Amino acid sequence: MTQDGAGVTLVLGGARSGKSRYAEALCREAGGERVYVATAEVRDEEMRERVARHKAERAGDGWRTIEEAMDLSAVLIREAAAHRVLLVDCLTLWLTNHLLAGSSIEKEIDALVEAVSVQPGRLVLVANEVGFGIVPENRLARQFRDHAGRLNQRIAASADEVTLVVAGLPVTVKGR
Repeated sequence: MTQDGAGVTLVLGGARSGKSRYAEALCREAGGERVYVATAEVRDEEMRERVARHKAERAGDGWRTIEEAMDLSAVLIREAAAHRVLLVDCLTLWLTNHLLAGSSIEKEIDALVEAVSVQPGRLVLVANEVGFGIVPENRLARQFRDHAGRLNQRIAASADEVTLVVAGLPVTVKGR
């Protein structure tokens, strides 16, 4: 991160590790207008309730929310010039959306990495670390795990900072 607060941070962690809460705190510290880019697609009632709960938690806290399940690179490019602080939550859901849609994953990752690399302001990206588990038993799950690992590696390589959140505790992997 630069002295003016600009820079890219990747926040990784397992499910319910505290990664989103940590990422939101980083964005609050940066100051200025905060834009929350949510990538979840609502596919069932439980997810609808989860999304509503997350929106309610952010309400009144100065966030503007953009819901974009697929074209994340376009959102990052469009919003970068106008806003100082962007939070993307999460890359793993974005990847899932593309896998289920049959997208060209490598093409989508290339476009995302390019959009991340030209961010002039503060960008915080959240993703699940799924590589600590066992080898999944089915093909789609193995493809997902492999693509998620490569996505995280590519974003981490271009990020200024990478933090792994474990049990709510941030562990610096890169930067600072």
